[in-house]
Amino acid sequence: MSAEPTSSPWDRIKGLSAPARRALLHTGITELDHLTRWKEKDLLALHGMGPKAVRVLKEELHQTGRSLA
Repeated sequence: MSAEPTSSPWDRIKGLSAPARRALLHTGITELDHLTRWKEKDLLALHGMGPKAVRVLKEELHQTGRSLA
């Protein structure tokens, strides 16, 4: 019997891939606000995080008046 998949705070962001969502969660980044302490190069170094995912996250931050460090 398999467990139901749990939803993550990243599931609502359109265009963010499953590997990118897992990379964020594995690193302990559970809220959009946590990203304001991260630099783009550091996000790109995470396994599963690529340029498209970073672009999507930057756009999401921009919509709320925030940005990466």
